[in-house]
Amino acid sequence: MNYTPDYPQMIVPVGHVEPVPRRIRGYAANLQVFDTVRARYVWLWPGYPQYCIPREDIRDGALLDEGRTMALRIGTAHRRTLRLGSLTRSGAAWEWGDDTSPDISGFVSFRWEAIDAWFEEDEEVFVHPRSPYTRVDALRSSRGVRVMLDGVVLADAPSSVMVLETGLPTRYYLDRVYVDWTRLHPTDTVTSCPYKGRTSGYWSVETDTDTYPDLVWAYDFPTRQLTPIAGLVAFYNERVDLYLEGHPLPRPPAVSRPIWEHEHPV
Repeated sequence: MNYTPDYPQMIVPVGHVEPVPRRIRGYAANLQVFDTVRARYVWLWPGYPQYCIPREDIRDGALLDEGRTMALRIGTAHRRTLRLGSLTRSGAAWEWGDDTSPDISGFVSFRWEAIDAWFEEDEEVFVHPRSPYTRVDALRSSRGVRVMLDGVVLADAPSSVMVLETGLPTRYYLDRVYVDWTRLHPTDTVTSCPYKGRTSGYWSVETDTDTYPDLVWAYDFPTRQLTPIAGLVAFYNERVDLYLEGHPLPRPPAVSRPIWEHEHPV
């Protein structure tokens, strides 16, 4: 049976460019790589943007030309190596060519992992830039939620905090007292979200027939916008059977990390 999403989809077209009305700073090896109030957003896929940094606002001598170009979705980019003292990170950045939007031509984008710490104003940002077109709401709901897997009840809660995020299925965060913890086993997994923060716990689930890794997570110290989910736990809709007020919810397809750039050396 085909799955029809019951949540808003991303609508920003690839190649869209907008100004960033925030101070953006990046650090590597405890040194400032760039500091700008003139950054641009560019969307290489509809899910979230990349930052584009003016060349003049990047640390002098930090970027070395690799003599290679990349054919990306919106035009040509020239690869750059990041070098700070003894630190060298090849392919850390690319400078946008003349065949891209004039709003970002000559600007530089960095691979997220090439920068150790990103800041919007004085707050650290994780995973990727926050999209100005993405909305994330945490709403208390008195609709009962039951979670099952392989016929086993994992949680049965009379209420939840619903997290509604553009482009993703609704997540149901439950009070821990309504979860069957005899079925859950902690793991060392830690993930981060630019909107919710860093997870404080992950758990695998054991039913009578199988073990499923990392099905449950919690944010004990979420971002201030998502404080209603602090200490609550959520299950992956894609991998369990969810019932809302006794009605089964269809499992959404697994969310895979998008490939937002394609590199072709020429």
